[in-house]
Amino acid sequence: MSQSSNADGELARLRDIVRQFVDERDWDQFHTPKNLSSALSVEAAELLEHFQWLQKGDAAELGEAKLQEVRHEMADVLVYLIRLADKLDVDLHAAVLEKMVLNRAKYPADLVRGDMRKYNEYKSR
Repeated sequence: MSQSSNADGELARLRDIVRQFVDERDWDQFHTPKNLSSALSVEAAELLEHFQWLQKGDAAELGEAKLQEVRHEMADVLVYLIRLADKLDVDLHAAVLEKMVLNRAKYPADLVRGDMRKYNEYKSR
């Protein structure tokens, strides 16, 4: 099995787990794209909250207990993203591959290496 089809399979398995969880609770009626986008934003903010006021926010600075909380918030973000993609019939794996092609064109490595500015802020060297 290729790495690509394996990634597709893993995402499909996660999607199915989330679908089952939602179906068992009759929550599909609440899972509109707007509501899922809002929930995704809230979960991303909850993830960010763990890093507020830290110097770097690396694993050592977070500590074991806080890192576990961060893992759970990351999972929440992914669950809502997978659910949103499911509702909009978006293939996340294909979307990432497509976006990476666009990003490579927008941020040519030989031009932006070591430069953290946005694509419209850097100048040719």
